[in-house]
Amino acid sequence: MKTSIKYLLAIAFIGISFISNAQEGRNLQYFRPAGQDGLNIFEAPKEDTVEFTGTKVRIGGDFAIQFQGIDQDNANTVDTLVQLGDNFNLPTANLDLDVQLYDGLRMHLRTYLSARHHEESWVKGGYLQMDKLDFIKPGFLEGLMEVATIRIGMDEFNYGDAHFRRTDNARAIYNPFVGNYIMDAFSTEVFGEVTIQKSGFIGVIGLTNGKLNQSTVVNDNTDNKASFFGKLGYDNNMSDDFRLRLTGSWYINKGETNGTYLYGGDRGGSRYYNIMTTIDGDGSDFEGRFNPRFREITAIQINPFIKYKGVEFFGIYEVASNSDDQGNGSFTQVAGELIYRFGGQEQLYVGGRYNAVSGEMVDGAPTMEINRLNIGGGWFLTKNIVTKFEYVSQKYDGDGWNGLKYQDGEFNGVMIEAAISF
Repeated sequence: MKTSIKYLLAIAFIGISFISNAQEGRNLQYFRPAGQDGLNIFEAPKEDTVEFTGTKVRIGGDFAIQFQGIDQDNANTVDTLVQLGDNFNLPTANLDLDVQLYDGLRMHLRTYLSARHHEESWVKGGYLQMDKLDFIKPGFLEGLMEVATIRIGMDEFNYGDAHFRRTDNARAIYNPFVGNYIMDAFSTEVFGEVTIQKSGFIGVIGLTNGKLNQSTVVNDNTDNKASFFGKLGYDNNMSDDFRLRLTGSWYINKGETNGTYLYGGDRGGSRYYNIMTTIDGDGSDFEGRFNPRFREITAIQINPFIKYKGVEFFGIYEVASNSDDQGNGSFTQVAGELIYRFGGQEQLYVGGRYNAVSGEMVDGAPTMEINRLNIGGGWFLTKNIVTKFEYVSQKYDGDGWNGLKYQDGEFNGVMIEAAISF
């Protein structure tokens, strides 16, 4: 019954998408547009281009469905992987509420109506964004707020640039491929952050409580500590055809009982279904990704982004490490994504992505390696509808996987995805 309801919700979202243009006149302040117009936008724009004329409510959403044709295998005779078929995956759907509460004051709330990992609808998170403080007093700290943005809530926080290009359950329109990165830096935690944007320079400072599940009781036997994160960078159009962005981000948590969710906070599940699952049922909704679950974690992510006419490159160099007390383990992630967009409105694109993770759970332990290659392309039928095709190949190497189902494991095949965002 629940599955049937999910399919009905998915069909309803297709219908709703056709009337989404009626809301385009309801522009919100300092807002990343849904659809193609939101591509390659990272932090919310700081330009004050929308006049406040009263409270506005924007109802939006996302829908995504995939056809999966993937094969998998491993050389471990103890844990044989299941044989996958070719078929459609469960559609996913989001519901967004964005409310302009006051001049420079906006609220965002996202609900996962249909997700792979959760059968029931549930709130992913939300935040309050302040670009002006006129609700305190007209012109209050006006000089500062011309360059500053304050966000407070229970939602994804601004560590790294990859989370701006990833698929968030059904919001797949910003992602040129189907899957997210192997070490998927994304978590929803109670947070507060301040972003400064001026003349192309970007600075972010913030903290979270380091907890994914806010219902966990804090008592005297826990060692919960706040997570501190930040970002420094530069983003500017060097000419009409050339844009350059380079940022560096950090995330630090020294608690022994929290802070392990930086690469495991997406409760929507992996975009590749039932991969690396054995015939004995050993598997999860998050297979294909990797979370070292380091305690007392320190992570650094560097992201270059270059766009010249229709060609764009996005990269990741990331290191996540543990403390000496926790074994001094460390993993390094590298990724490079090259996209060529063409057509009268750059509605067509082709490209490739290479993503690799390698490291050790503790210092001196056998090395664990994961490599993934994506090759594909897409077509924006309209600014709010995209179809994608990709070939994906992922392999597990290194002695660190010996004796596990991942030993000499691999999967490869094709994915077709259709996504709507409005």
